[in-house]
Amino acid sequence: MDIRQLTTFQRAATLLSFSRAAAELNYAQSSVTGQIRGLENSLGVELFERLSGRQVRLTPAGRRLLPYAERLLSLADEARGATAGPPEPSGQLVIGTMETLATYRLPPLLEYFHHRYPGLQLVLRPGSGAEILHALRQGTVDLGLLMSAETRHRGVDSEVLGPEPLAAVTGPGHPLAGRARVTSADLRDVPVLAPESGRGHRRLLETELRSRPGAPVPLLESGTVESTKRWAAAGLGVGLLPAVAVREDLESGALVALAWRPPFEVFTQLVRRPRTSPTREMRLFTEQARAVLAEDREATAA
Repeated sequence: MDIRQLTTFQRAATLLSFSRAAAELNYAQSSVTGQIRGLENSLGVELFERLSGRQVRLTPAGRRLLPYAERLLSLADEARGATAGPPEPSGQLVIGTMETLATYRLPPLLEYFHHRYPGLQLVLRPGSGAEILHALRQGTVDLGLLMSAETRHRGVDSEVLGPEPLAAVTGPGHPLAGRARVTSADLRDVPVLAPESGRGHRRLLETELRSRPGAPVPLLESGTVESTKRWAAAGLGVGLLPAVAVREDLESGALVALAWRPPFEVFTQLVRRPRTSPTREMRLFTEQARAVLAEDREATAA
């Protein structure tokens, strides 16, 4: 086995396609096929089962080898970085993240890296939680930041950075705005502004507002966080949003927080591929994300 063969095997095993692996690694497809065959010969087993067309799938031996290959490649990267890498973090780190986190949580973190480590480029790839997890499993992002009620996700390792408070908000003139207490039953009688499907708390909100199994839920599709805030401020309904996203609107009086707390929690989480040693840049981002998000969360709570 050599590093070049393991790299080719890992990409082909992740993409389940020799042609896509060749395109990503800038090889001829015949080179990918030859490297895989050489690896199979050195191990004395078949690693891929060739299907019809260009599709392949891992054999049991291939599935057993994959986590070892990822660990060996990660250690090789770590060894290169420790011996011949630049003194400062550099290169590109691709982060999959959700709209709310990218807009309201990450600016201090991006500012820190911009001034402290100019040689390291942080690239944000926005998406839903499901899209971020898929991209991480496919290897198209290095790390993921998401909000979800679930804290364990198939095929990835997750670290909870803390709860993400939610706030029910509406315009100052809304009938519920002045009430000392608002219940879930009250919300069933008004339009509730729901972000697009795929958001972390959408399903939980629907369950809470459903009066009985199969009953309709008064959700009004509002798209993005910003459109939800604008619709709520205009009195079109009640929006349930992360508190960090409405902090300035509440301070200015454009929105009013209702006296209602959802009976569920969502958590900001850092997710990564399992069984891989993080690079120096990944470790640095993780450490700073913990510190910056903890400080920002304290400010939001206050």
